Formats: sequence, C-alpha cells, structure tokens
Amino acid sequence: MTRTPMLRRGASALAAISMAAAVLTAFAPAAAAAPDSFYDYGGSAPLSSLAPGTVLQSRTLSYHVVGLPTPVAAVQLLYRTTDAEGRPVVNVTSVLKPPGGVDPSKAIAYQSFYDSLNPADSPSRAIAGDVTFGGLINGAEGPFLAPMLAQGYTVIVADTEGQKADFAAGPEYGMNTLDSIRAATRAPAVGLNSHTRVGMFGYSGGAIATDWAAALAPSYAPDVDRNLVGAAEGGVLVNPAHNLTYVSGSFGWSGVAAMAITGVARSYGIDFTPYLNDYGKTVIGKMQNASIGNVLYQYPGLTWQQMVKPQYADPTSVKPFMDSVAKVDVGLAPTPTVPMFIGQGANGVLEGTPGDKPGVGPGDGVMIAGDVRELARQYCATGNAHVQYTQYDLLSHTLAMPVWAAAAYGWLNDRFADRPAPTSCGQIAPGNSLAPRP
Repeated sequence: MTRTPMLRRGASALAAISMAAAVLTAFAPAAAAAPDSFYDYGGSAPLSSLAPGTVLQSRTLSYHVVGLPTPVAAVQLLYRTTDAEGRPVVNVTSVLKPPGGVDPSKAIAYQSFYDSLNPADSPSRAIAGDVTFGGLINGAEGPFLAPMLAQGYTVIVADTEGQKADFAAGPEYGMNTLDSIRAATRAPAVGLNSHTRVGMFGYSGGAIATDWAAALAPSYAPDVDRNLVGAAEGGVLVNPAHNLTYVSGSFGWSGVAAMAITGVARSYGIDFTPYLNDYGKTVIGKMQNASIGNVLYQYPGLTWQQMVKPQYADPTSVKPFMDSVAKVDVGLAPTPTVPMFIGQGANGVLEGTPGDKPGVGPGDGVMIAGDVRELARQYCATGNAHVQYTQYDLLSHTLAMPVWAAAAYGWLNDRFADRPAPTSCGQIAPGNSLAPRP
C-alpha cells in the first residue's frame, strides 16, 4: 500500500526527534506562546451561556509544516468547550481541507501526540506557522495526515490538551476532542455538516484523547456519538498510577511520569509541593513548560521516591495524587459504544524499560500491555462487541506506531465503507487487574 512508506517516514521522524532531544534541549529552552488575539474570546455573552462546540472565531490559512506553508488550506476555529473541572473554556481546532475539495460525508478526527506542558507547542500554533522545539512533533505527524487528505478525508486536529496544556488530563482531552468535532461540523467555512460521519485516530497522547472521547461521547456529546464510525487508538494509557510503577527507574521514559503529575496537578488545581523534597521541587519546576522532547532520556533512573519526602514514599499515602489518578483512569470511565481498534506494543526493553516488575508485566516502554488488554476485555464484557485488539510483542512504543497506524488507517477505511467491524472479544488474553493500585 502506498501509504505505508509515508507512515514509516513519520515514525522515523519521531524517533529522530526523540533521540536528538537531549542534545537540542540545551539550545532550545521552552518559551511561552506568542500573543495571538485569535485565541482570546472577546464576546459579550458569558461562555457559560453558550453550548459546547459553539464556534466563536474562524480564520483560514495555509497548513504549515515546521514553519513552511503547504498548499493545504487549514480552517482554524476558536470554540467553547469544558475543562477538567467542568468549567466553560475556549479551545482551538484546525481543520485541514483535502486538496480535491471537501466531501461532507466523511472526516477523520486526528488526535495529536504532541505531549507538552507548553501551550506554545500545540498543533494549532504549529499549523499556523509557529516553530518551537516541542512543536516539532507536529511536523513529524505530517506524514500520518497526508494519506488521509489524499484519500479525500477532511482532517480535524484539535489542541486536545486545551489552552493551558493540561498534559494527561484525559477527560479534558475527550471533551476538547468532541467539541472540536462539533465546531468543525458547524462552521460554514469548513464545509461539513451535522450528518458528517467521523472516525477517530490517535496514538500515545492521541490515544488518551481518542479513548476518552469515545467513552464520554454517549453522555457528553450524543450528537457526535451517533455519527462516529469508529475509534482507532494505539499505545494506550489506562491507569497512570500503574504506569508510574512501570516507568519508575527506567532509562528513557521515567521523566514522563513527572510530566503527568505536573499536568494532572495543573488541570485539577492540586498543589503537590507539600509532598515533594527539594529535588522533587526542582524536577517539577522544570516540567512547567516542558515538552516530551525536554524529558525523554533526560531523567534516567528517576523514581517517585527520589522526588518525595520519606513519609510519602508510598504513592498511596498521597491522597490528592490517588484522587486525581482516579479521575484520569480510563478503566473507570464508561464503555465506548463505537467500534474500537486497539493496538499495543509489548517490548519496552528496546526503549530502556524492563518488564519484570510484579503485577505489571511487559509494556512498550511507557504503556502497559496487560492493562490495555484488560481494558479491551472490559469493553467486550460491558457491552461493546466490536473491539479488535492487536498486540505487537516484538515492538516498543515508537516502533509500534507505523505498524499500528497502517492497520488502523485500513480499519477506519473499512468502517467508512460500512464493512462489518471485526472483533477480538472472547480471544483476548487476560491482562492485569484494573483495580486502583500504585
């Protein structure tokens, strides 16, 4: 298939960015997002009086890749949505128009894996032409978007983390995604409508948004849910407390746990400072505007215990942490009703994370295969009969992405073609218990 080389180039670009991060970060400190009035709501009506998904502003520009304009037109929308604590806020989505013209019958919501605590690194900023170190991830995703556009799909790319960059706050990701779809199908400048069928596609950080959007759609956005053809996700985060155990002390991914703690604290207004020792305060301080490129392979061996005071060495002793983790645990969220394609790597040793910790088992370096398997089994057991699960036992997080993406793209094409959704229900090996634990 002609799309496969493009997917491989995308993964190669991501890997190159990750491996170069330790060198480049010293010369590319995180900077605040440049002022842009487009991101500000200046209307007279209170946001609380507006329905989620209401379009507040619109502009059309060229889709940029690493600061360079392309012939693809992007319509950017400022819209009303909801944050992690249920408050009305604004967010931005970018809608990429296929070169052959918009087909109002179909669109793909592509959830980016930009993974950053810096709003300057958001997809909308990169698409508008801004260039930041953390935003380079958005350039690496271009080859994953190209085949969608070439096949005539309109592609919706939301700033899934919101305008505060609330990294790892899953429910907020989900609502941002659903309201992005609402906005895209309501904006006259886009060309979609209330009957447009939508498929969702996301890997890693993008899987957080995809899974939570699928889980929340029936209750939060039933108007969107009835038009969803399916959700494809890979490299899936289930319970961050479990992942803390898995990546703790690892060579490459241990710093991402500190990013997640920072993002969840930000999204729910939690102050973890009383629990941190001096080193922990230093680490969390550095995370405030960090992207994943500022963290990967730069905190080798980092553990929770190194960052907290001795009396809090057991994460379960920090009640605000455990309470917040429960809020972002997708294993405790409702079961999606749409067909699901779930892919998960299981050879994290390739990225420096051993899989021999009790109760955890192998993962892809950052996500835990046993947790994802059990999530898929849970979906099957609670009413979703169209869950397809694929595990890549030889591949790590980065290496699994092109393999998953090629299969996921074909799977979504089949959903738009109204072919019967395949299922792995009844054939998925048992996974880890999803009961809360550190």
